[in-house]
Amino acid sequence: MSEKKMISIVTPCYNEEENIDELYQRIAAVMATLPYDYEHICIDNASTDGTVKRIKELAAQDKRIKLIVNARNFGHIKSPYYAIQQSNGDACILIASDLQDPPEMIVEFVKKWEEGFKTVLAVKPESEESSLMFFLRKSYYRLITKISEVALVQNATGAGLFDRVVIDILRNIDDPYPYFRGLLCEIGFPIATVPFKQPRRQRGVTKNNFYTLYDIGMLGITNHSKVPLRLMAMSGFFLAFLSLLVAFMFFVAKLLFWDSFQLGTAPILIGIFFFGAIQAFFIGVLGEYIGSIHTQVRKMPLVVELERVNF
Repeated sequence: MSEKKMISIVTPCYNEEENIDELYQRIAAVMATLPYDYEHICIDNASTDGTVKRIKELAAQDKRIKLIVNARNFGHIKSPYYAIQQSNGDACILIASDLQDPPEMIVEFVKKWEEGFKTVLAVKPESEESSLMFFLRKSYYRLITKISEVALVQNATGAGLFDRVVIDILRNIDDPYPYFRGLLCEIGFPIATVPFKQPRRQRGVTKNNFYTLYDIGMLGITNHSKVPLRLMAMSGFFLAFLSLLVAFMFFVAKLLFWDSFQLGTAPILIGIFFFGAIQAFFIGVLGEYIGSIHTQVRKMPLVVELERVNF
C-alpha cells in the first residue's frame, strides 16, 4: 500500500496561551476525520506569556506538534510566511491561532485540494467584528482589487491551503517582506475560495493595531500597483496647467481692472497651504515605495530562530 499523504498545518502564535489547548484539540479532531497524516507547526513570535511553555508540553505528548521559537518578534507578515516554507507536507494549511479562522474549515480546504486546486483561500463575506472595521476592510479590498496589476481575491483572510508546488515556488521567489495574499495571485494558479463568517475573538487580545493594519495595507498597494505613482505624475501635470491658467486669469484681470483689482493675501495663503499639502502627500506615497525598495534590497532573513522542537 502507498504511504498516506501528509498535510502540514501552520499556526502563527503570539501571546495565545489561552487558545493553544482548544486550537490543538480542534485541529486534532478535524484531522482524525481525514485520511491523511499531518504535522502541526506552531511558530511563536517571541511571546511574553506562557504560550511557548504550553506548546512544549503538548509537543512532549504528541510528536506531530512542532515548534519554532523566533529570536524576537519579526512581525505578523514574516513569521507565518517563514513557517510555511519549513513545512514538509504534500500541502500546507495556514490558519490563525486565535480561532477566528475556525479549524473546521480544514475539511473544506482539503476537499478543494482533492478537486485539483493548488491554492485555496478562506474569504469572509461576513464577520462578527465591528461593523466599521469590516466596512473599512471591504473598502480596502475593493480598492486594491481595482488598482492591482493582477486580479486579487477580495476579503481573503490569508488562511488557506497551498499545494507543495506552490510552496516550492514561494521558496524560489525569496521575498523578504511579502504581501502573501497578493503573491499567491501573482503565481497564477486557479484559486478556490471557502467563504465563512468570521467569529469574534473569544479569549486573549487582538494583536492588530493601526500601525500593523496600515503596514499590510500599504504593502499590498506598493507590491502590486503602480497606479499611485502614475496618479501623482498626472496630478502634477494637471495642477501645473491649472496654476498656469489661474495665473493667466489674474494677469488679465489686473490689466483690465488695474486700479480696482486687488488680489489680497487670502488666495496666496490658501494656495501655499494647498500645494504644500499636495507635495507632502506625494512625498509620503513616494516614501512608501522607496521604503519597499529598501526592504527588498537589504535582503534580511525572514526570521532568526531561537530554537526548534520535534523537527
